[in-house]
Amino acid sequence: MVLRFTRRAGALSACAFIPFIIGCAGESLSGEGAMPTSSVPQFAATAPQPHFAPEAPSHPAMQPQAIEAAARNFQRCLGSLWPQASRRGVSRATFDAVTRGLEPDLSIMEKLEYQPEFSKPVWEYLETLVSDKRIAAGREMATRHAAALERVERQFGVDRYVVAAIWGVESNFGTAMGDRSVLRSTATLACVGRRQDYFRDEFVNALEIVQRGDIAASEFNGSWAGAFGQTQFMPTAFRRHAVDFDGDGRRNIIGSVADALGSTANMLHRNDWHTGASWGYEVALPENFNFLLADRSIRKSIRQWESLGVRRVGGQGFPRHGDIASLMLPAGAQGPAFLVIGNFNSIMKYNPSEAYALAVGHLADRIRGGGAFVQAWPRDQLPLSRSERFEMQERLSALGLYRGQPDGKLGPDTRAAVRDYQARAGFAPDGFPNSRLLEQLRRGR
Repeated sequence: MVLRFTRRAGALSACAFIPFIIGCAGESLSGEGAMPTSSVPQFAATAPQPHFAPEAPSHPAMQPQAIEAAARNFQRCLGSLWPQASRRGVSRATFDAVTRGLEPDLSIMEKLEYQPEFSKPVWEYLETLVSDKRIAAGREMATRHAAALERVERQFGVDRYVVAAIWGVESNFGTAMGDRSVLRSTATLACVGRRQDYFRDEFVNALEIVQRGDIAASEFNGSWAGAFGQTQFMPTAFRRHAVDFDGDGRRNIIGSVADALGSTANMLHRNDWHTGASWGYEVALPENFNFLLADRSIRKSIRQWESLGVRRVGGQGFPRHGDIASLMLPAGAQGPAFLVIGNFNSIMKYNPSEAYALAVGHLADRIRGGGAFVQAWPRDQLPLSRSERFEMQERLSALGLYRGQPDGKLGPDTRAAVRDYQARAGFAPDGFPNSRLLEQLRRGR
């Protein structure tokens, strides 16, 4: 067996951008629910610089020789999981039926190792997810399944339109849920590659789902990373949050719309959803606004934001002045601004991405009958690719502003360093790096 890892310039993994909205959840492996962080925009649009983006697999378990050895050891590895499965109530008959003759799907390894170098700007991401076609489909589904959504809202206190929006984002309203065997995918990742500890538990949970009779092994299909169903749960999230909402004795989020909607609402409810509150509001900022306040770690009441001159767009008022909110600028000071409240964080428990939560919240509002965002996106600004963000971190580090390990990610430490540099260079300190900022760094200014 010879394994080759390749990467085409600009190529995307199977669950990036367009594909992920039709059932490729679970890729990030960091959120409790489903969606992949690699599928959400990292604000990249320019060509990669190979010096800053190494091509070879970096983790020892992802080297071709290690993968080949793990593949040869696959059946032995699966056998070692029997005690854990047994403790979870999986019968020997079920375990043997699933694992006998099972072979690893090694095509998953490249998807696991190489996440997309190119990403869409946030406005393109939102336009893909919150398209006119998806809005129309969402309104149709909200009408068709009004009784189930009303019962979901009544029982769990979660906004029915947010539940419908997650359904639309995750599987295009059940029309594309993924066609890979969840059992084979999670078994492969449990025994091959760099995330074995995580996926052993996912595989055992998948076995338990089959043992309980919730989903038959022959129907248990989903994404390459093991997310499945109309609203794309990983097996562990299913175990924690899935409910039998249609009352047939099974928790089947693949075949039952009611179970999928109820399970999604239950998960949001358990992650501190506040009944009657919104996810957030598009707002306009006053001139000479202090952009250092645009940080989700800074929390103020809506009333306090109003005292700073922040206003809801379109002349609308805020319905709940006591809600605690943070200011978010997903495209920097030149793009739309949003006050996001606690329910935004609840959506992020489903997928730990601000762009994902913004898309879900906006799609929910559009399905409800609301309008498009009012403020324009800064389409003339080029965000940075991962390799350029890596370079930016190195240059900020050389200036003593960034003290972390360069990784090409826009985490809190990186954004803080960007703000410090922006303030020093005379830019609005919004923490949003773009090509202009990188050019300034390259000139040593």
